[in-house]
Amino acid sequence: MSNRYIGQPMKRLEDGKLIQGQGQYLADLTTENLLHVVLVRSPYAHARLGQIDTSEALQIPGVVAIYTSNDLPHIFAPASGARDSKVAPHPVLARDTVRYVGEPVAAVLATSEAVAQDAVQQIFVDYEPLPAYPEPLQAEQAPAIHPHLQSNVALARKTSAGQVSEAFAQAHQVVRGRLVQQRVAPSSMEPRGILASWDGIREVLTVWSSTQMPHDLRSAVAEKLGLAENQVRIITPDVGGAFGAKINVYPEEILVAYLAKHLGKSVRWVEGRGESFSATIHGRAQVAELEMAFDAEGKILGLRGRVVADLGAYALETTLGNAPGTILMLQGPYEIPAVELEVLGVYTNATATGAYRGAGRPEATYYLERLMDMGARELGLDPAEIRRRNFIQGPFPYKTRTGARYDSGAYAEVLQKLLEVSRYSELRAEQAQARSQGRLLGLGLCSYVEITGYGWDTGGVRINSDGSAVIFTGTSPHGQGTQNAFVQIVAERLGLAPERISVVQGDTLAIPYGMGTAGSRTLSVGGSAVLKAADEVRAKVQRIAAHLLEAAPEDIDLLEQGWGVRGTDKSVSLEQIIAAALNPRKLPPDMEPGLEGHASFALKEANYPFGAHLAVVEVDPETGQISILRYIAVDDCGVVINPMLFEGQQHGGIAQGIGQALYESIVYDSEGQNRTANYLEYALPKADQIPWMEPHRQQTPSPTNPLGVKGVGEAGAIAATPAVVNAVLDALGMAHLDMPLTPEKVWKQISL
Repeated sequence: MSNRYIGQPMKRLEDGKLIQGQGQYLADLTTENLLHVVLVRSPYAHARLGQIDTSEALQIPGVVAIYTSNDLPHIFAPASGARDSKVAPHPVLARDTVRYVGEPVAAVLATSEAVAQDAVQQIFVDYEPLPAYPEPLQAEQAPAIHPHLQSNVALARKTSAGQVSEAFAQAHQVVRGRLVQQRVAPSSMEPRGILASWDGIREVLTVWSSTQMPHDLRSAVAEKLGLAENQVRIITPDVGGAFGAKINVYPEEILVAYLAKHLGKSVRWVEGRGESFSATIHGRAQVAELEMAFDAEGKILGLRGRVVADLGAYALETTLGNAPGTILMLQGPYEIPAVELEVLGVYTNATATGAYRGAGRPEATYYLERLMDMGARELGLDPAEIRRRNFIQGPFPYKTRTGARYDSGAYAEVLQKLLEVSRYSELRAEQAQARSQGRLLGLGLCSYVEITGYGWDTGGVRINSDGSAVIFTGTSPHGQGTQNAFVQIVAERLGLAPERISVVQGDTLAIPYGMGTAGSRTLSVGGSAVLKAADEVRAKVQRIAAHLLEAAPEDIDLLEQGWGVRGTDKSVSLEQIIAAALNPRKLPPDMEPGLEGHASFALKEANYPFGAHLAVVEVDPETGQISILRYIAVDDCGVVINPMLFEGQQHGGIAQGIGQALYESIVYDSEGQNRTANYLEYALPKADQIPWMEPHRQQTPSPTNPLGVKGVGEAGAIAATPAVVNAVLDALGMAHLDMPLTPEKVWKQISL
């Protein structure tokens, strides 16, 4: 009877309504007498803010009010950072100075969004332009964007271990590079939005938000508005993607909540797509100057250098965390005896950066995998062989020189599986033949290890009187399909049909505590809490069945015919157990009625998924156009609950990694203007540019949680970028070229 559901493919439960257009997203929600907010945003990257003339806008019929910072208390969006960092929180509306294009300076409330948009055009703002510093290396030495901080360097960390100077002194070969991780836009299908409604009778503020973190948003709103947490209810409707960008509590969320409470009304703000390019965080945005030392056999002796991270103009909740995460993961799956690394986080006159699918791990993996290919090129080794010679062999848990503690790993095994399923040696032979014909064929490898899971979460399971069940979880959905995984866990433990189980999440009234969704933690943390709750219910079911059958609870198991005594034909149905559970006279002594369990699970240590990917590309020498001929992935995320979900996450992550490698880039000019603030200029990969993927998996269970799972949601975005870049550079026979590898950029290199 084991594994009837766990490990089995199962179609996503929420897809039916979504593909039929029946989802309820933030923009679909409305209330009676709803007021709409549209924001006046700065056209300057850096300027002193003068007079704001709203007189003409206030004459437009339907305009209810216009707010500037002078009309509000001095409220900031939440920001976090370590004690040694300089935190510059984002004001709800700009006061005195604007520091990036798109910073909100005024809020128009009107009876319709169209009226509010018209009013925005009639507001006149006096700006005094100041010098703008949109690039991190420039801003590092520039006058402070936030004068009270005295410097734009908000974060400076150093990590060192081993004998670095000696390692480089005795090196047979040293490779070095200036490696850029360009700014990218998270680009979820649904931009952000919030609707807040104040109930003056109950003195409760209900907020609907497309957030990843409903409980964090509840705490932030309560704190900023001076309310008790039980006066704030957060509900997440259907959320059309997030990719980390919706972890943060943004200024707009605090502003709309404040206005709803202040006016005693319902107020809504929905982000426009163009607005999203300046108002929602960007990802990546780092420049690394690194060098790696090798001996004559290709063994790594040391790694040193520095990483400069572009923070943007303000620190939101995830802004200051990416750069330290990059350093933490800069050993990757390799044995590196000596490291000396520095990381800086620098404020710039640009949109704030923050967590975006991988949040530090893609950056670290890209740097390492580029250096490994550079080393292979200089030493005359195959890229697969240089990796094989340097893998960490254990034992596990393994403490890295950069401070991570890997729970498990089998790095050589996943690479070997990749080489076998891809027929790597045959591909190299095909490549040699293609080159003899003048074709530019390239193979790119990536071996990676990442970190997933943190914190704690809550879970609940209740069997209803009709035999259906409800799962409660403190995690929050934004399109991952995790409902399926929770349902499969509960179905496995309680013998219920999956279609009889529903999931409640993203509502702080129904689930008082939780940590939301981020860092690929949903299944390892939230799933483990649900498992514990299901096991509480299972224990009650076993005890009631034992009482009805006059047997010992430890002898009761889930059999084909129901819950019965192991090794006999004696059993009772779930319906009989439910009836007894709701009748105190039929219950065992000292047992409370009902079949319900609640649990929490705290992850004491993170888990570390790993894998190996291979991209096969061909470059057209006449146009620089890149075609991905094959893409093969072998990922190890521990126990797989649902292979369909696993492959879906692989596909999505790989597509985003390809996007960064070949197409996507946020580009600022010298005055801090975003020249790629729409989808005419910002190039997302299209369906015909994404190859047919060949997903594979390996299972090394994690010891950190009872399910043995690790996260997989970010793996593809971590591995695909360096795999594709390595493949293109292999085709070109070049040491390095910065992303994105657009046809124009590639053609220019071919033409040199």
